[in-house]
Amino acid sequence: MPSIQEARAQMERAVEAVRREFAAVRTGKATPALLETIRVEAYGSKMPINQLGTVSAPEPRLLVVQPWDKGLIGAIEKAIRNAELGLNPVNDGNVIRIPIPPLTEERRREMVRLAHKLAEEGRVAVRQVRQEANKEIKKRQQAHELSEDDARRQLDEVQKLTDQYIEKIDELLRAKEQEIMEI
Repeated sequence: MPSIQEARAQMERAVEAVRREFAAVRTGKATPALLETIRVEAYGSKMPINQLGTVSAPEPRLLVVQPWDKGLIGAIEKAIRNAELGLNPVNDGNVIRIPIPPLTEERRREMVRLAHKLAEEGRVAVRQVRQEANKEIKKRQQAHELSEDDARRQLDEVQKLTDQYIEKIDELLRAKEQEIMEI
């Protein structure tokens, strides 16, 4: 029964992908995950910001980036400015302070819509895994590798897994929505 284990692993990856995407969705609070997607032009290539310095949130509405190489401070500041996150970094020569402006009601609703879209993409990924697993089970039944009862049992198990992982995505969505709408 490797197909069910495989399906479980793929569904788990889909949930993890949604969790990562949600981490990058801006809420009113400062979180280092906001900057994870930013790539900085450094040492001849584009590198993630967290590989060039320490990103911390010392206050609820402030992020601080402390580059290990002070020569990159300008490049990091420019990358944050160009990331279209609506952030305005301030460079003092040693660290970059990024005040997180409070979200307007309209912007919050926009973020909630984005979260719903990301959750739906996760659900679609889980359903695709279910579809592939079901196809595989039916193919094995056709080839007489599985009895009808075993095939039915496995199809039910795949459906239970699907429901379980979609519920996990829905839980993540509820938590994210609450976090976004919190003032």
